Amino acid sequence: MARIFHKPLQQIWRQFVRYESETTMPSVLERSLNRIHLLGRVGQDPVMRQAEGKNPVTIFSLATNEMWRSGDSEVLQGSDITQKTTWHRISVFRPGLRDVAYQYVRKGSRIYVEGKIDYGEYLDKNNVKRQATTVIADNIIFLSDYTREKE
Repeated sequence: MARIFHKPLQQIWRQFVRYESETTMPSVLERSLNRIHLLGRVGQDPVMRQAEGKNPVTIFSLATNEMWRSGDSEVLQGSDITQKTTWHRISVFRPGLRDVAYQYVRKGSRIYVEGKIDYGEYLDKNNVKRQATTVIADNIIFLSDYTREKE
């Protein structure tokens, strides 16, 4: 009975784990994953930018908060809670989602963003090479009741 499942399990396992051996060609591509899920508040109204000859992009910032208890006391006091805010740069390239984000995302809105992380470099106005980390949004879910079309 175990022999019946041996071959299919081996094929499934090889989809997720690739290794080099005499039987595997070195040109086989590995599967990988780059996903991020963020839930937070928008820090500024979005802007739409377009570099010459490129598609437009909608950009905004999103704040996520992390809280933890810092004291040893059994009684929870306000001063025992520490909070850290992390700011994320969100870029929306998908045409339909890009336009909806530009039109309806507002400063203070609570949203959920799904996407991938992208690390890049750019030259600033002084021709200095800078690092940039961006979340490329694939999906945005609006959680606030407050949505107002840009005027």
